[in-house]
Order: sequence, then structure tokens, then C-alpha cells
Amino acid sequence: MKFVKYIIFFLIINFGSLAFGSWLMDNGPMTTWYQSLNQAPWTPPGWVFGVAWTLIMISFSVYLSYLFLKADSNKLRLAFAIQVFLNVIWNYIFFNQHLVSLGLVIISALTVVVFTFFFSNLKTMKSKSYLLLPYMIWLLIATSLNAYILFYN
Repeated sequence: MKFVKYIIFFLIINFGSLAFGSWLMDNGPMTTWYQSLNQAPWTPPGWVFGVAWTLIMISFSVYLSYLFLKADSNKLRLAFAIQVFLNVIWNYIFFNQHLVSLGLVIISALTVVVFTFFFSNLKTMKSKSYLLLPYMIWLLIATSLNAYILFYN
């Protein structure tokens, strides 16, 4: 029963943070500013973002539920809070404020945090660590998209 409570908790936090981040970007991907940018040739179509983030947040919520059942600590709570903050604030910084360089710093930091989750808990989580792969892959793609925009605009 505790596992189910954790999943519900993390689903609410993770999807809530996505919704908040989306609100902060103020329709960013549809703005003239973003549409006029020279974007990477590998930029996925818009619908992929919704599908990807849905898969990522479900997988991440399940991963976190298992992890917090096994290794709940203040350090882990802080790492999760930092991940949520970076994930949300990137939307505002990049899309709303158009601070592409700072956006790259933030998304790079987010990537480090998520990869740290993976590697620092691999021994504890074993094969459940692979629930993080969608998030890790997506962050590498998103970081490359941010970098491309920085370097080619």
C-alpha cells in the first residue's frame, strides 16, 4: 500500500511540475521568437514532447517510488527537489525570458542530477534503474537542442 501512495504522490508532483513549467513558458514553442529560431534538424515534431514527457514522468514516478521505499533520506529528498526546480525553471528561463545560455546551464545541471540519480542508486535499484533511461535519453536530446539554438542563432 505504501508503494501505491508513493506512486500517486510522485505522479502528482511530477505532472504538477510539468503543468507549472508549461504555464511559466507562456506558450513558448508557439511564439514568434521560438518559431523564428534556427532549430536543430533533429528537433522532433511538437506532439512528441507530450508523449515523451508522459512516458518520462510515469517511469520516473515508478522509479522514485521504489527508490524512496528502499533509501528514503534527506539527501534524496533534496536531490528530488533540485530536479523538480531545475525542470520547472528551465521552461521559464528558456521560453519566457529567452535566456538561451542560462537555459543551457540549467538543462545541463538537470541532466547531471538525473544521471546522478541513476549512477548513485544503481547498486540499490538494480534493474529498476533502467526506468530512468527515457528521462536520461530525453535530457541528452533536449540539451543538444538547447545547445544548437545557442550556437546557431
